[in-house]
Amino acid sequence: MISAHPTQILALLRSGEKVEIGGGSSSSRSDGRKAASSRIPLLLGFATIYLIWGSTYLGIRYAVETIPPYLMMGLRHFTAGALVYAWARWRGAPGPTIRQWGYAVVAGGILFVGGHGTLAWAEQRIPSGLAALLCATLPLWTVLLARLDGTEPRLGPKALAGILVGFGGVALLIGPGALGQRLDLLAAGTALLSALLWAAGTAYTRRAQLPSSKLLSAAMQMLSGGTLLLITGVLIGEGHQMHVAALTTRSVLALVYLIVLGSIIAFSVYTWLIGVSSPSMLSTYAYVNPVVAVFLGWIMADEAVGPRTILATVVILAGVALVSRRSKPASTVLPSRRAISVKQACEAAVN
Repeated sequence: MISAHPTQILALLRSGEKVEIGGGSSSSRSDGRKAASSRIPLLLGFATIYLIWGSTYLGIRYAVETIPPYLMMGLRHFTAGALVYAWARWRGAPGPTIRQWGYAVVAGGILFVGGHGTLAWAEQRIPSGLAALLCATLPLWTVLLARLDGTEPRLGPKALAGILVGFGGVALLIGPGALGQRLDLLAAGTALLSALLWAAGTAYTRRAQLPSSKLLSAAMQMLSGGTLLLITGVLIGEGHQMHVAALTTRSVLALVYLIVLGSIIAFSVYTWLIGVSSPSMLSTYAYVNPVVAVFLGWIMADEAVGPRTILATVVILAGVALVSRRSKPASTVLPSRRAISVKQACEAAVN
């Protein structure tokens, strides 16, 4: 529909050209259809990371039934890292420098040996849903570390309330009588430690001189972390504990699932979502994944889910929500440092 200046309209009439009048409604309908169709890939993308990353906790539990934890995670991340690295280079990513590999090795050690290796070890002793809820404290640890290293000079009321509420939920979850059975507190503490180490590793990667390509950077960290996990597994004697004849189909399929869907497909979808959705939308998986993990553990693995677990889940996620919505001082970014957001803490090939 023409809404130009009167002189332009007169010029068009003199020229004898056909002019469409009242076409705006058709254009609006077309735009509406395009907008609706463009939302479908977005919804499918979020459904993918919700379901796949929410299910990886159960996948880890099944995998470590007959595969030692550090060797299992090493095979997972080394294989996924090698495939993603080859894909990134094939797509034209420049070869990394020795210095960049050095940073990747440190990051991979903290994130994957410290974060994922300890998580896999813990899941031998505690339910997958409980492990997921304890790992949901990642944003709380991120904020605490940001305060300690100066990227967040002070914690506002929302952040403090969120930390207190979130860890209060953890106390409710693992306190006396939790899950109606004797809880392995060492394993529960190790799962909490894995979230802390993942937050520390993420903070390190924000300052590390890694390649600008997210795909190549993540592949290097997975390759490095996978190699260190395999070395760790051998050093602590897991090689003697692994017997090929004793491997179950369920454990092998779980490992394949973690490699293909958990590390490669879900991460590729997440990388795409970074560019097409808002940070607030992207951070929603931090709330959804633990719920998915608890539900799947209950449905598929007969893990106990009582009123106490449900209440603790609500309390922990409420704490995470408060921290996520905290006001961030504008002056928190130092010249050589970048503030760490909750969304950034959850980036890369997590879960």
